Parts: sequence; structure tokens; C-alpha cells
Amino acid sequence: MSSSHTYMQGTTSNNASTRHGDIEHLSQLSDNISSVCMNQDYSDVILIVEGQRLYAHKVILAARSEYFRALLYGGLKESTQSEIELTDAPLKAFKTLLKYIYSGHMFLMTLREDVILDTLGLAHQYGFQELETAISDILHQILALRNVCAILDTARLYGLNQLMKVCHAYLDCHASEILAHESFLQLSQESLVDLLQRNSFFAPEVEIFRGVCAWCRANEDPNDLVMNCVRLPLMSVSDLLSVVRPAGLVKPDALLDAIAERTNVRISSLPHRGQLIMDENVAATRLGSKVVAGELMEALLDGDHCNYDMERGYTRHAINGPGDQGIIVKLGTPSIINHIRMLLWDRDLRSYSYYIEISIEQKDWVRVVDYGRYSCRSWQYLYFPNKVVQYIRIVGTHNTVNKVFHLVAFEAMCKLQIPKIINQIIVPKFNVATLECSASVIEGVSRTRNALLNGDTKHYDWDSGYTCHQLGSGAILVQLGQPYIISSLRLLLWDCDDRSYSYYIESSVNIWDWEMVVDKTRESCKSWQVIRFSPRPVVFIRIVGTHNTANEVFHCVHFECPSCDKEDLNKWTVPSPKSSSDAISAPSSSDAIQPTETATEAEELTLDSPDSPD
Repeated sequence: MSSSHTYMQGTTSNNASTRHGDIEHLSQLSDNISSVCMNQDYSDVILIVEGQRLYAHKVILAARSEYFRALLYGGLKESTQSEIELTDAPLKAFKTLLKYIYSGHMFLMTLREDVILDTLGLAHQYGFQELETAISDILHQILALRNVCAILDTARLYGLNQLMKVCHAYLDCHASEILAHESFLQLSQESLVDLLQRNSFFAPEVEIFRGVCAWCRANEDPNDLVMNCVRLPLMSVSDLLSVVRPAGLVKPDALLDAIAERTNVRISSLPHRGQLIMDENVAATRLGSKVVAGELMEALLDGDHCNYDMERGYTRHAINGPGDQGIIVKLGTPSIINHIRMLLWDRDLRSYSYYIEISIEQKDWVRVVDYGRYSCRSWQYLYFPNKVVQYIRIVGTHNTVNKVFHLVAFEAMCKLQIPKIINQIIVPKFNVATLECSASVIEGVSRTRNALLNGDTKHYDWDSGYTCHQLGSGAILVQLGQPYIISSLRLLLWDCDDRSYSYYIESSVNIWDWEMVVDKTRESCKSWQVIRFSPRPVVFIRIVGTHNTANEVFHCVHFECPSCDKEDLNKWTVPSPKSSSDAISAPSSSDAIQPTETATEAEELTLDSPDSPD
């Protein structure tokens, strides 16, 4: 067998697409075709670029590019020409592209950056989308202060949105450096306007003004589009008078308007800039953040949300009423955030109420979350529109056990996507009645705590896997971790025999005021129940059984809200019978073990706990 080829016989190829018995000579094919690149042999067309004649082959060009297929075989005048001049192609970049067309290879790292950018333009012009993406990825890797402005202009010119995002993110992180760099003066007006309009292009506004002044002296600024992007009211009155006015680039009326806005408008209403770090906690000590108000301040930002008890591991403040200073976190740098995650002390079943405010200068506070009338426990997941923040104030207004607000952990960040919010409350698309979302069963009887919320809808029998209460006494009470806008719920009634139940369900936000969700006291209900109702804030759900055709106990196996049936949320269908492998066999009448007849044999969950922090 010749050594010039490989026969795939009982060998494993690194190429997953190569099948057993296939012959693959792609490397030799590439070498053979590339050998005729810019070679007069067999050439049937000459491409003239910057006066230089490049020999080519129509069929290869047409096979590799829709552009050349239309040019050479589409009936245009070039179809009959043996020499075609390409007036808009840089020579070095075109040679690089031509070699790629013939070989499928391109060695960009040996090229100058201006040639790479020209090659990217040709790839875009001639429709080589995969090459365009590959070059964009490589440009992402070599971004630096010396080239980012040129790459941004190129990406904007060719509509490469992803590359533009990468450049913007780089410039956001290096705003002060780029403003003082010589390459900043090369940015186009359009690219610079887009950059300055970003809230995340964060540097002192006086630095931005100085950079824009240098740009305006080196470039034309028709209609003052660039200068109008400078946010003059963010500068101090001193800077406006000592830096902006002497520059002579801002009209006197605009200067007076900026001074008036600076002095008369609420600070929170000004168009602030802030650093943007996506999906990363900025309330971290390594980024310079610290707690500046509260007791036991060192605990809150230490990153430890596991080791805490009644004596340690939390930051607190006394709940005295209106005017409480609360707990204040100062971020190391003004930052854009839209999400706060924090852990309320949860070693018992107590609940807290609170509100959160944000500020830039610790003077003008804006309330972004107000859960003062809601009962909340454990982990809190809070979202709001993007805000530029340096100070965050958390003020507890109620504790069901004592007059102290306890906070174990605190994080602030900016998320790419946030859930739907109505009146500062999340409208969830997934089940939030789970332990992971801080939900808990606070009343009801079960052999396993929180069995109702563990998601297990298959493993239950006469003796376990359900939560219950005695008819006419008590209820099954579920508390969500925080308020949610809920419009549906689903529960599974115990169904190992043919019994049926009657019940009603109520909801509350504070455990005192209840609103009816559904009344099925006059219906015979079995197995899965899906309840839909008008959207409302919900923290507590109380399920009260009123009848059982078999005994005096109400049994519920599973609960979720909102309803998360995967098949069809709007058109609920009864699940098909369990397969033989999943079925829970009902005992025969002779050896049947009846379910618990009273609600006193399993551990009752109460609000009392000896482990309570002061």
C-alpha cells in the first residue's frame, strides 16, 4: 500500500466525521490546489489589484465565493473579460485572501494589524462569513490600546456587532487610558458618539471632556455631535468654570445650563456613569467595597454564607422605626447594577421585612426595593432596572422574633437578563416553592421536613412522601422566600387508592390578611390539581382540607407555584397512568397498611426555635 495515503481500516480518526473505511486526503488536496494560486499555469483570468497582475482561475473563485460567481458567470461585462481590475482592494490583503481561497488556510499572526483589518473588510465584501467570524475572534484576542479604536471603526463599518460589543467592553474597562492615548484621536465621529453615550464608559467627566477637546482639535465635529455627548452636569462647578470655560468649545448658554442642572436637580436624576462588570459581585472587599454602617460590619462581605449562628456571622442593626440608618455598603467604584442577592439570618423560621435604597454620594437616596409590608426569609433575589450606584442601604423594618435586623451575606451585580418585574416584585416563570428559592413548609405534618417541596412526585406510599393535617384542625402552610407575583399553582393530592378530597386555598403577604385563591370544598378532587387565578403578590399559601372520603386527614404530596407543567400550562391534561416501572402498587385489602389517621404522628414544624440571634 502506498505511503502517500491512509486507508481507514480499524483505526480511530481524530476527525469525528470520518467514518470507518473512509479515505481522506484533504491536506494533499489543499496543497495541490494552492500550488496554482497566482500561477500562470491553467489561469483563465487576471485580476489587477493596485496595478499588479494576479493570475487566477474562474472556476475556483466561483466555487469559493458567491461574489466571484456573480462577477465571472453572472452575465456581467466581467464575464467576458480576461482581465478584471479590482479598484477597491488593498494588494497585501487581497493576496492574503486569494491564498485562503485556494488553500483554506490563513496565517494572520504573521501579518500587520492594518493588513488584518483590510483582510477582514475583503472577507466581508466577498461574502466569506466563516472567515469574517474567525478574523473577528482573533482580533478579540489581540485587542490593545494601540489598535482597539481602529478595530472598532472597522467593526462598525462592516456591521460586525459582536466585535463592536467586544471593543466597547474593552474600552469601558480602559476608559481613562484610552482618553489619553494617541489612537483615541483616530476614532471616527460615529464610533466616538456611540462610545460616549454608553453609561459604562466610566471615567471622571472632566477627563472625558479633556479627551474630547483633544479629539475636536484633531478632527472635524459637524453639529457638535461629539461635544454634546459630554455630560457637563456631572462635573463640579469648579471644573466647569476652570476647565470647560477656558477651553472655548462649549457655548456660554450650555455652560450655564450645566451649572443650573448641577445645583438644582436631584443628584440621582443626573446621567451618571459607572463601571460595568457583568455577572460578577462588585460588593466584594477585593474590589474595595466595605460596610460603612451597621454593627459587626466585618461579617457581611467576607464571602462566608455557611458559618453563622446566633452569636456570629452576620451584620445587624436595631429596628427602631423611621429614620433608621440601617446597614450601608459602599462599593469600591460607582458601578452599574440591576441585581442584589442577600441572605437573611435563617437558623429558625423567623421572617423579616425591609427596604433597599441606593445613592451616588450618600445624600440623595432612591428606593429600589420596598418589602416593608412583606414577610421575607433566607436568600433574597432582587432585581430592578440598571442603576449607577456607589452606596447601598439595607433597612430592616420588622423581625417576627425581636427588634433586630440580621444580614448574613450581600452581593450586588449586573445581570445580562432580568426577570419580569411588577411593582418591584418578580413574576417567576419557574417554580419558586422550592428549598433552593428559600421556600419552607411552616405548618403541616410530615415524616420528612419539607417533603412537600422536594420535587419528588413519584416516591410516596401509605406511610411517607406526603404532608398532611387533621381535618377541622390546622392546615398546610407554605412560605415563599420573598414576595412573587403568582397567577397559578399546582399540587398533587395523595392518590394511591380511589379516595377524593375537598379543600380550599388562601394566599397572604404577611400571614395576617388572607385572600381566597380557590374554593373546592364542594368538589371531589383527585390527584393532580392545577389552579389559575388573577395575578397577585404572594408570600404565604395556606391549603386547608375539608373532606376525605377515606378518613379524617388531608394528604398532599407535592406543591409548586407557579404551575410548571411542561406539556401545556394553559390546557392542563390529566397525566397518563404511571408505567409499570414507576407505579406504586396498592396493597390488597387483606394486607393494606392504611395511611396515618391522625396528624400527630409525624414531627410538626413550628415557628419556635431556641437558636435565635439577639
